[in-house]
Amino acid sequence: MSGARRGPAGWLYPEGHPHAHLAPLLLVLTFASGLVDAVSFLGLGRVFVANMTGNVVFLGFALAGTGGLSAPASATALAAFTGGALLGGRWRRDTGAARLLSPLVAGQAGLVGVALAAQAWGLGRYAVLVPLAAGMGLQNAVVHRLGVPDLTTTVLTRTLTGLAADPLYPAALRRGLSVVALACGALAGALVHAGPGPVWVLGAVLVLLAAVGVAACRSGRSAV
Repeated sequence: MSGARRGPAGWLYPEGHPHAHLAPLLLVLTFASGLVDAVSFLGLGRVFVANMTGNVVFLGFALAGTGGLSAPASATALAAFTGGALLGGRWRRDTGAARLLSPLVAGQAGLVGVALAAQAWGLGRYAVLVPLAAGMGLQNAVVHRLGVPDLTTTVLTRTLTGLAADPLYPAALRRGLSVVALACGALAGALVHAGPGPVWVLGAVLVLLAAVGVAACRSGRSAV
């Protein structure tokens, strides 16, 4: 597939990219990442399931005896995330990355559904933490395989650095949208978590993932 296929998001990638048409879906996944980390940080005891940089730091703090942090929880999230990423990275290596977006997002949705059920039934921290972190590992694996510039869906340190150090259109616009999407997801997640509760946040994540999966499937069919 050539970089000429830009689709409705071609204005974000005027230089061309084979997967530029998936940029809106990646922004939705970025928003969903903010929702998921709101649930994990606010409801599961100061642990992340999407932001693994934060988890590594939390693990170090917890091992040093810092109060309010759990080394087992951070280590479990890291292990589950890595397992999900390993599966997503190894699965069907001979298939184009764009065609993997729909099935891997469907797998992530299934894991979020498991976490939602565990949350609703009060099965405890780890019953929610493990599927959420594994699902985020799947998401990051397929995003890594797509390689769409400036839209990683979770990690923003490099995005912010690029935004400040190289503030040129259209890269700055893409980076800015990524930052805003994650921040808005975290804000929405925190507000809903404090109101209706975490089950509603996970329900919203499930709806968003289903929408992304359907849209990615249609996009893949139109590319055939």
